[in-house]
Amino acid sequence: MPAEPTVIKVTGAAPEENYDVVVGNGLLPRLPAMLGERVRRVLVIHPRALRATGDAVREDLEANGFTALTAEIPDAEEGKHIQVAAFCWQVLGQNDFTRSDAVVSVGGGAVTDVAGFVAATWLRGVKVVHLPTSLLGMVDAAVGGKTGINTAEGKNLVGAFHPPAGVLVDLDALGTLPRNELISGMAEVVKCGFIADPAILDLIEANPEAVADGGSDVVRELVERAIRVKAEIVSGDLREAGRREFLNYGHTLGHAIELAERYQWRHGAAVSVGLVFAAELGRMVGRLDDATADRHKRILETLGLPVTYRHDRWSALLDGMRRDKKSRGDLLRFVVLEGPGRPTMLEVPDTSLLFAAYQEIASEPQGGMKLSL
Repeated sequence: MPAEPTVIKVTGAAPEENYDVVVGNGLLPRLPAMLGERVRRVLVIHPRALRATGDAVREDLEANGFTALTAEIPDAEEGKHIQVAAFCWQVLGQNDFTRSDAVVSVGGGAVTDVAGFVAATWLRGVKVVHLPTSLLGMVDAAVGGKTGINTAEGKNLVGAFHPPAGVLVDLDALGTLPRNELISGMAEVVKCGFIADPAILDLIEANPEAVADGGSDVVRELVERAIRVKAEIVSGDLREAGRREFLNYGHTLGHAIELAERYQWRHGAAVSVGLVFAAELGRMVGRLDDATADRHKRILETLGLPVTYRHDRWSALLDGMRRDKKSRGDLLRFVVLEGPGRPTMLEVPDTSLLFAAYQEIASEPQGGMKLSL
């Protein structure tokens, strides 16, 4: 018998920002109640690769009395463009969606981001429920209410804060997830371990084989722990005015790598390199001890994630980091650690320090965990 679902609550500054994240197996029957009685029309947004899943969700909604439609969008980061959002707005408009109707996302983190953005902007905000199907979507994108699309200038530079009405984390999806997708998502889990819950790191180190099995009890515990970390941090800080910035640990360089690679690297692979870079930066300024800095590289390498990036891309990466959302004017700001579970902000006025830290992870040009793998 599958274990009972776990309910993790996210609380906001206002009652309408409160919602549940339900973790378990076979959760689709919970969707109608999460949408609520007032909703009559639902747009199910899904990627091309999950057409059958999107249709199954639509059919289930129709069986429960909803008028349901689907909008198929490109896979992965190719779907996070303004033209895709405009297509979804067109579908909503042509089918007379009102403020009492809803959007449901079915897919990974990229689908969650764009569907959330569409819901946030249609009529200045309609209800959205997320059904993440990737580990990355489950532990990161679906929780927290941040939505966004990409531009030529960078990742997630256009977006809105829009809490979902709820999130259904159906662990059955992990059983069929390609290994590269599962391992890529583990970078965000590792991040949560370093910034808030070191027990995550202990679990990974003690169970490396179980971590690669999407159906294992270890993966379920990792998912729940990572979601609890994010839920605790984002509760009361919807608009990233305080502690929520700590969730960007490893992301400043990670997003710059994604931009330099034209989004052909998996998000988790880029964040993995960013985590090692942030650890080296923390070590160089005397905030992080050697053992914890070295532990970053050891754990990520054990998972099969990249920990280096090509030495000839520094100029492009620096340009990308200058566009980071944590930057203030010309001042670059990074999340670094003072120890496990002790994140803090570091302002870096001199880019020579960043270059020195980058030399510790620089390598000859090589491949990475690209989207095509």
